[in-house]
Amino acid sequence: MLKSETFEYYLLQKGVSRRSFLKVCSTIASLLALPSDIFPALSEKLRQATRPSVIWLSFQECTGCTESLTRSHAPTIEDLIFNYISLDYHHTLQAASGEAAEIARLKAMKNFYGQYLLIVDGSIPIGNGGVYSTIAGKTNLEMLKECTEGAHAVIAIGSCAAYGGLPAATPNPTGATNVASLMEKGLIQKKTLVNLPGCPPLPIAISSVLAHFLVFDRFPALDALNRPLSFYGNTVHERCSRYYFYQEGKFAERFDDEGAKKGWCLYKLGCKGPTTHNACSIHKWNQGASSPIESGYPCLGCSEPDFWDEGNFYQSLDNVALHDQQASNKNTISVEDGQLLYEDNCAYCHSADPSDLETEPKNIPGLFRSGEVRSHRKLEISDNQLSILEKYLDSLK
Repeated sequence: MLKSETFEYYLLQKGVSRRSFLKVCSTIASLLALPSDIFPALSEKLRQATRPSVIWLSFQECTGCTESLTRSHAPTIEDLIFNYISLDYHHTLQAASGEAAEIARLKAMKNFYGQYLLIVDGSIPIGNGGVYSTIAGKTNLEMLKECTEGAHAVIAIGSCAAYGGLPAATPNPTGATNVASLMEKGLIQKKTLVNLPGCPPLPIAISSVLAHFLVFDRFPALDALNRPLSFYGNTVHERCSRYYFYQEGKFAERFDDEGAKKGWCLYKLGCKGPTTHNACSIHKWNQGASSPIESGYPCLGCSEPDFWDEGNFYQSLDNVALHDQQASNKNTISVEDGQLLYEDNCAYCHSADPSDLETEPKNIPGLFRSGEVRSHRKLEISDNQLSILEKYLDSLK
C-alpha cells in the first residue's frame, strides 16, 4: 500500500467489506468511550485517512510489546492498524538489516519530517555515556534524540519506555530511564507524549490510540501520567470479574485451596488490582480468552510506576493502604472524569482546549436541560456528570 492511498482503497484491495469496516469503527468508538453521535464522523474520517509513517525504536526491552501488538486474531483492529500504518523502521519486523535498515530510518525521517509518529519501546540507558545499549554505533539516547527532533508525537509503549520498568529497578546498573524523564531534563526535545504502560500493554490500547490519532489528529484524553483515560482511568479492581467475591468477603487464602478453585478474590494472595490502573479485566489477552486474574494469578501492578521496586508480590495490601488509595481516587477522579466528559462530548464541536469555552460553567447544566441547543438534545448525560463537568471547567477558569 502506498502512503498516498486511502484506508478505504486499502481495505477494498484486501477484500474487507464495508460492513466489517464499520464494525471495526464501532469497536474503536466503544473502546475509546466516544459518544454515539461521533461514530459517522469517525468512520468517514478513518475511511479517507492516508497512511502515516511510523518509526519504532526498540531499546532495553524484551520484545514483549511487539508480540502484544502482532499476536492478534483476524480480523481485528490490530491487524488493520498494523497493516495500515507505514512501519518504516522496526528492529524486529523489518526485512532490511544493517546499513540498509538505517538508511530506511533516515529516509523516513527526512521525507516525513514533523509528520511521523515515533514509538519507543524499552528503557533508555544513560549510565557511563549510554554504552550499555547501542545501535549502528549510536547509543540509545543519541538515536532517540535524533528521531524525536522531527517527530510529530511520541508514544512510549510498555512500562520500560513509560517508567523505566525492570531495567531501571534498583540497583539500576545501566542508568536506565524513561522517555518522559529525558524530556523533562532537556536531554531530548519535548514533544506530545502518550504513555501506554503494561508489561506488556494491551494490544487493543495500542491500536485504538493510533486510530484516534489518525481520525482526529490528536490523542484521546490523558491522565496525569499521560495515560489514556479510556484504558487507565479505572483500577483493575473496579472492573475485575472477581469483584463480587471481594464484596462478599470471599478470598482465596492459598493458590490451591477451595477458594482458589471457586474463583474467589485474590486480594489476600497479593493482588495489586486496587492500586493498578488498567483494563486487563475487560479486554483480556489471547483473543479475549482470559487475563492473569481470571487465570488465578494476582495482579502485579505492572502498569504503575516502580512496580518492580515496590514489590511485595504475593503479600496482601493492608487495609490502611487500600483505604488511602480509595480516598485518593475519590479526590482526583472528579477532575479526570470532567476532562474525559469534555473530551468525549464537547471537544468535537467546541475548542479542544476546554479553557477556551466561553460559556460560564455554572450555566452549563441549565443549558443542557433547556433543549435550546439542537446538538445537545441527543446527549445522554446525567445530573451527576453535568456537575462533574461544571466543576472541572470551573477549575480551569
